[in-house]
Amino acid sequence: LIIVMLVLASCGAVEAPAKVAPPAPKPSLVRVAPAPGRIPDAALRWRRTLTREVRFYWGLSQPVATFAAQIHQESGWRPDARSAYAAGLGQQTPGTERWLAQIYPADLGSGAGALDPHWSIRALVLYDRKLWNGRATMADDEHRWATSLADYNGGSGWVNKEMRLARSAGGDATRWFCGVEHY
Repeated sequence: LIIVMLVLASCGAVEAPAKVAPPAPKPSLVRVAPAPGRIPDAALRWRRTLTREVRFYWGLSQPVATFAAQIHQESGWRPDARSAYAAGLGQQTPGTERWLAQIYPADLGSGAGALDPHWSIRALVLYDRKLWNGRATMADDEHRWATSLADYNGGSGWVNKEMRLARSAGGDATRWFCGVEHY
């Protein structure tokens, strides 16, 4: 939330909130959080698989942490995660699962689907690559990643509609932050 507020403040959309120290928690409510930068225990099981898939499909320069954060957000590293519309580590919908298996038959065609963690990780990495390649006109890598992740989460059709709205309102459709995100 703080990051979103700072981005909005930098766009002039809202004023940055004044820093106020949060009240001290009651001793009975204190939870011990993992050390900053520590990999969640649930992620350790899939670390090698994710690293191997990212390196294979994206090369050595792409940070694996980007994909790890996406999986953490999508499923909390639970291979059996299910929502109303999607399943697995990458939270692929049944339609996206079938479509990815069709466009990447050698990589995903014979896989068990979204509830197979290896399949789901590979599908997420391949789908991110396809979305990234489709957003080459974005202003820079930060905006390109934000737009690609919005594509993954809400669908490219919605993002394309938002880009058209931004352009028609005189906004910059090559920037996600301070641009397309507001539409």
